[in-house]
Amino acid sequence: MDDHTRDPTADPPPTGRIPSGWLPERDCWEHGTLRTAVVHGVRLFNAGEFHESHDCFEDEWYNYGNGSVESAFLHGMVQVAAGAYKHFDFEDDSGMRSLFETALQYLHGVPSDFYGVNVTDVRTKMTNALDDPTVLHGWKIELDGERPTVREMDFDYADGLE
Repeated sequence: MDDHTRDPTADPPPTGRIPSGWLPERDCWEHGTLRTAVVHGVRLFNAGEFHESHDCFEDEWYNYGNGSVESAFLHGMVQVAAGAYKHFDFEDDSGMRSLFETALQYLHGVPSDFYGVNVTDVRTKMTNALDDPTVLHGWKIELDGERPTVREMDFDYADGLE
């Protein structure tokens, strides 16, 4: 656990769930700031706010060194949000495919329930979108077994990033 990635305000996972990143013996996230960024980033993604979602993942990504699973996960999620942005905002499916192919490389080997994100579903959706980008329509990322919706605090969080 790194002091600069602690966030005591990061809520614990729902009862009965122990995703990768949660330390039950300490009753906290290994990297609380990562969990906070994930919660905001996923909710923004699910609202179609791909640029803001990208920013949440990217800002946190800078906290981790190359080769760490945290860095790979966040870099992958940056690419996921950027790929969706390319598809929906620019109708650039070639750019989306390129970003998703890179994201799949980064997310390879990341635990399937990393910080509550259903990474298996993310990988599956991206793989399917390479052949049929329309599978992205209506897709919401699963977090803690749910597909959370955006809140005003998510926009506030993204607006506060430097």
